[in-house]
Amino acid sequence: MVSFQHRHLLSIRPLSRADITAVLDRAEQHVEKNRARDKKQSSLRGLTLINLFFEDSTRTRTSFELAGKRLGADVINISVGNSSVKKGETLIDTAMTLNAMQPDFIAVRHSESGAVHLLAQKVKCSVINGGDGTNEHPTQALLDALTIRRRIGRIDGLTVTICGDILHSRVAHSNLLLLKKMGATVRVVAPPSLMPKFLRAFLEEEGAEIHHDMRKGLKDADAVMTLRLQTERMQGSYVPSVREYFHYYGLNREKFSHAKPEAIILDPGPVIRGVQIDSDMADSVGRSLILDQVEMGVAVRQAVMELMAEGR
Repeated sequence: MVSFQHRHLLSIRPLSRADITAVLDRAEQHVEKNRARDKKQSSLRGLTLINLFFEDSTRTRTSFELAGKRLGADVINISVGNSSVKKGETLIDTAMTLNAMQPDFIAVRHSESGAVHLLAQKVKCSVINGGDGTNEHPTQALLDALTIRRRIGRIDGLTVTICGDILHSRVAHSNLLLLKKMGATVRVVAPPSLMPKFLRAFLEEEGAEIHHDMRKGLKDADAVMTLRLQTERMQGSYVPSVREYFHYYGLNREKFSHAKPEAIILDPGPVIRGVQIDSDMADSVGRSLILDQVEMGVAVRQAVMELMAEGR
């Protein structure tokens, strides 16, 4: 039995290479089980998962729900729009209320960076970060790594280029941390307006290669990840227009031709066609693994909860 001694999953930072490998290996087992006719298992029978999402989500919340139910857990989805939070209750009071109900896992998404860490300090159960502000989204990075490893066979030694709104992307931050731990070279490509000095300093400190030219950033890349413009987090104008942004930073066939011939395409979604990627690339058979990422998300979240339960 693999030892995974982490009570919470709030960030990629505390995870060792062995921890990451353990999650990916366990998730591999769940991929095959999830493709069977009978998907139900009982490893989390008797345990309770609460999905507490303060931001809208389709892929992440649904995959946590499926992951919990397929492992036999009781799953509760809390609609924040109809909850006491909307009436003025603080995050800490919400955490204390949920804690009194004795859940075993809480999956949390929040618009403020660090909110999930605060909540984890107030509860006895395991907290899984489903995305906090512009900070991190650890399970997304894990499912991206699983998608890459299943297609290419390894992560060590690969070159992965992340393109788009790096400034506001928690996905980019978690992927950078994970991919570097696993031995990959990480490049980030964005316009200067989405790569201010403080972010450049952080990225350089973490070992990322920084590019503003899409074609140079994609040269000989093994995997290309596109990110949407997170306009809901933008105050002011970061790009002249969507049309101009796509011209320089949207992934199309010509730009993608600078990557390796067998390169793959990923996108955490939602996929905004004609902004970060064109339809030709998003639907490219054999190259686009966007739907594979969705499938891997369920398996990874199953693996995380199962390993946490075993560790406890």
